[in-house]
Amino acid sequence: MDDLIEALTILRKYLRRPEDHCTCCEHDVLYVHLPDREKVSKADVARLEELGFESDEDLETAFRSSRFGSC
Repeated sequence: MDDLIEALTILRKYLRRPEDHCTCCEHDVLYVHLPDREKVSKADVARLEELGFESDEDLETAFRSSRFGSC
């Protein structure tokens, strides 16, 4: 649970407004959409990867996690 909270806290830094984000789960994958994914720092991307999130190349605005998308 702590890893998920840390990851979401990192991602929250990149929201312009609370309504800019969207989370959803599909097929055991948690997606977190940001308005400007390319603005996420390299250090934060590296930490997100350690926490189980990766950039979703198919969706230009999303990070995804199979680790937190299913029980």
